[in-house]
Amino acid sequence: MAKELRPEEMTSVVDLRRVLPEANLDTNVTDVFFSEGQVALLPCKFPQLSTLHQKALLLMQVSWIRRSDWQILTTGVFTYTSDGRFSVLHRESSDDWTLQIKYVKLKDNGTYECQMYTGTGVLSQFVNLHVTTPRAAILGPRALHVQEGDTITLICVIQQGRPPFVFWYHGQQMVNYDTRLKVETHVEGIRTHSRLTISHAKTWDTGNYSCIPPNVEPSFVLVHVNEAGDDAVAAVQRPPSSSSAASSSLQPLSSSSIVGVLLAALLCPVLACRSPVR
Repeated sequence: MAKELRPEEMTSVVDLRRVLPEANLDTNVTDVFFSEGQVALLPCKFPQLSTLHQKALLLMQVSWIRRSDWQILTTGVFTYTSDGRFSVLHRESSDDWTLQIKYVKLKDNGTYECQMYTGTGVLSQFVNLHVTTPRAAILGPRALHVQEGDTITLICVIQQGRPPFVFWYHGQQMVNYDTRLKVETHVEGIRTHSRLTISHAKTWDTGNYSCIPPNVEPSFVLVHVNEAGDDAVAAVQRPPSSSSAASSSLQPLSSSSIVGVLLAALLCPVLACRSPVR
């Protein structure tokens, strides 16, 4: 049996209608952005709701609805979906009804409606949820060549993401805790930097290195560590070029050779130089 409202309760409902904004799809829409795997928080707040008469609050019901399939996710503080990732965050006597989605997924993209039934009508706020998958990128070329004994530095940048940690792999082996290697990770705003440093590189450090943060597309680089002396051996075994061979065959005449040529030219007319007869 429905409860009959007393005059003072009706007055409170009228007051509610005065202070709450009318639903407006043009201005009553909020866009929020989260990375896959994060906890998404969708805001819903009806201004000045907490300052109204407590009896009027009993007449209202706040629900969250997923517009893609019209699924009622929550009503009041109760959840009406079997997906345990959804819940509503609400503090008693507050005007906040925040929808929380744990471990948000790409499939959660879409519009959500926060709907309040006041007893005399419905007010709605809309939130567009944008879920993205951040990507990691190791700076520099995709193949890196170094000499044995050099220091290898690999820098991985994750844009639009703040993963709780970053794993580095050499092949299939995680190397974050290798005593020869050093991993440093820093967060700057919405960007994360992770640096892998290998001191005194050895030939067995050759291989594929990958930067793999959770819920982020990984990045890879191939490192080649050449044995010390490889360049020197190649230089010795390299044949001389044709230009260097030609230049070596054209040697300048010495001063004594020049004098000999000049004396021969002067004496030949006097001595009637002839070719020897055989």
